[in-house]
Amino acid sequence: MKAKFSGASHDWKTRNTLITFEALEPVDIMKLADMGELNVTVKEWRNRRSLDANAYYWVLLSKLAEALRVSKPRMHNLLLRRYGQILTVDGQKMIVMLPDTEKAEETALEASTYHLRPTSQVRKGNPVDFRAYVLLRGSSDYDSREMSVLLDGLIDECKQAGIETATPEEIARMKELYERNHPAR
Repeated sequence: MKAKFSGASHDWKTRNTLITFEALEPVDIMKLADMGELNVTVKEWRNRRSLDANAYYWVLLSKLAEALRVSKPRMHNLLLRRYGQILTVDGQKMIVMLPDTEKAEETALEASTYHLRPTSQVRKGNPVDFRAYVLLRGSSDYDSREMSVLLDGLIDECKQAGIETATPEEIARMKELYERNHPAR
């Protein structure tokens, strides 16, 4: 449920805290009242992109991968490297050190469960040097603004490869739809 924090107070006698939220969508209050104790999770709201934008992304990605004769995971990782979002934890980039070899780079490019972008930082090792890679967020975690950047990059690359894309009007309609339903935060 989407809600907004509206206040908190502390009962010094019972040592309990009363936290109040304003629901930003309809709630069945009677159902909540009948539940008794609840397991409540509070996390920052993230707007999600529409499934239409996601489906269109994968259709175009498949066409581009086929035209360039690369696998879909490789194409997705290349796009995420160019237009994707870095994963941060407590404001810090996640860094992974991998052997600075062709095999490690090929493995990273073909991965589908994680996404890495190489950096210019190389640490000398014996016998193999190690390259720092930043961990990228998977596109399934993108809000509408982030997905728009990724989709625009893919569309540009498809046009450069001579792949037909939706008309600017159709693309604008799709973006308007998911922006209206899932605005960037």
